[in-house]
Amino acid sequence: MKEVKIGNLTVGGGKGLFLLAGPCVIEDPERTLMIGRRTKEICDRLGIPYIFKASFDKANRSSYSSFRGPGLEEGLKILAHIKKELQVPVVSDIHSVEQIEPAAEVLDVLQIPAFLCRQTDLVYGAAKIGKCVNVKKGQFMAPKDMINVLKKMEEAGNENLMLTERGASFGYNNLVVDMRSFPIMRDFGYPVIFDATHSVQLPGGAGTKSSGQREFVPFLSRAAVGAGVDGLFMEVHDNPEEALSDGPNMVRLDDLEAILRDLKAIDTIVKG
Repeated sequence: MKEVKIGNLTVGGGKGLFLLAGPCVIEDPERTLMIGRRTKEICDRLGIPYIFKASFDKANRSSYSSFRGPGLEEGLKILAHIKKELQVPVVSDIHSVEQIEPAAEVLDVLQIPAFLCRQTDLVYGAAKIGKCVNVKKGQFMAPKDMINVLKKMEEAGNENLMLTERGASFGYNNLVVDMRSFPIMRDFGYPVIFDATHSVQLPGGAGTKSSGQREFVPFLSRAAVGAGVDGLFMEVHDNPEEALSDGPNMVRLDDLEAILRDLKAIDTIVKG
């Protein structure tokens, strides 16, 4: 298992769990920073390496009128401020080749959304820049086929790579997580992350927006950690009912520490 450099962190390589977490989208700078600060405090107490996550643009919303975030320029300024204030690496989604270079000036991890994981120019271009790249497995992809995505990025000369499982489409408005995907993708030699909150999303399940079942996050997360996953991705919010994106599947910030405490205990047993 390869080790991956993310800012000042080194993760993977059979080490303990690490966490990518934050609100789904940047709502306002103060609230976004507060969520990151509280999450970092929890991770510091538990000894879990932490990478802050928030999207500057949600380009795949169900409705044209849905909130998308502050956009590339303003969003990167906010992420740069959070990175400086919290002294943690940051990750956000990129959606086009044009976003790669400006995003790489701030982000420590360039994240490829699941629905773009087959876009050759995007994944190759992101890898070519030299930063860590995290690709989410498409809901339409078999885990074994993600080796082709990795090979595209290796062609760019980058081995600072990670894959993320976020569920597979199973009928209309529903996702399931096949636990076999973790050992299958880990056999490729790169760290594998479980996206615990998007995996309980019900895409488009509320008509003009997605719904979700956050009550299942702890159960799926325990199973994934038991299957040997390297890291976790969780979207968290202090009040998910007020969230402007993905509220129904985001973890309540007050519940995060108890969930992570259980997961770390399982990970310690699994990894010996």
